[in-house]
Amino acid sequence: MREYYSITELTREFDISTRTLRFYEDEGLLRPMRKGRTRLFRPADRHLLKQILRGKRLGFSIAEIREIINMYREPPGEVGQLNLMLKTIEQKREELRQKRRDLEETLNELDRAEESCIERLAELGVST
Repeated sequence: MREYYSITELTREFDISTRTLRFYEDEGLLRPMRKGRTRLFRPADRHLLKQILRGKRLGFSIAEIREIINMYREPPGEVGQLNLMLKTIEQKREELRQKRRDLEETLNELDRAEESCIERLAELGVST
């Protein structure tokens, strides 16, 4: 296992911009070591970045990701983090279910509007 990763190595590995990586640092999610102006990321930082990006893919906000990370760093530790993660996952799942219901309702409304337009065009003697 490597001792350090450069910002360039991590941006290439995870296909993100240096600006994104610096943003996560500015937000306090990552804390790389510094050697002069050079940022040196430890394997733990690399793992944390992987988890941050996973959280973003799952739709977690930066605040939610920060809460989960901070819980791991302080008591109640990993157990608290895992419980919070389960709670957050369920909330995200319910948000997605609601969005699905909203989309289905919107699609049904569009179907009805389309049918009305077709019927009215037929009444007017216009074929579609």
